[in-house]
Amino acid sequence: MKPSEVRIGKAIAPAVEALGLELWGIEQLRHGRRVTLRVFIDCLSGVTIDDCERVSRQVSAILDVEDPIQGEYTLEVSSPGIDRPLFTLPQFERYLGAEANVRLRVPVDGRRRFRGMIEKVMADKVALLVEGRTVEMLHADIERAGLEPPAPSNDNARTAKSRPGKRRDSKTKGSKRVKTR
Repeated sequence: MKPSEVRIGKAIAPAVEALGLELWGIEQLRHGRRVTLRVFIDCLSGVTIDDCERVSRQVSAILDVEDPIQGEYTLEVSSPGIDRPLFTLPQFERYLGAEANVRLRVPVDGRRRFRGMIEKVMADKVALLVEGRTVEMLHADIERAGLEPPAPSNDNARTAKSRPGKRRDSKTKGSKRVKTR
């Protein structure tokens, strides 16, 4: 995490926790002069839109007072989602055995991008099982990491065209045939 993200996290975490939620992580993105601050929240029972709105109001008020971002910024509050980003070592540990995508600031074995199973978490490192071998990386060198979303199962992969059942076309209504000339 960037120092500014750590500072913002420390400022807003108590307010998020007071609402019964967990501050999952923060991303501060720059696009030219524009800044977007993404705040990810989590909860065992799931995050609702109302949760995001409440956190947004609280965080906005805190940031107005603390003023950690110079100039205008856009605040986004959301759940981590299915491809949840991983920010901390305890988060990696929580998902041991899961598939993750990791992008590094500093290459390891000539690569900066890895996809593999989270195999082990150490004091300052994460180990991924990538293509049958273990790759260790310093947590401080991780630029971005997130879970790999699960592939859809065959049961859920059907499209409307592939569903079994009666065929319907412009000449058919239900199971009755309509005469056309």
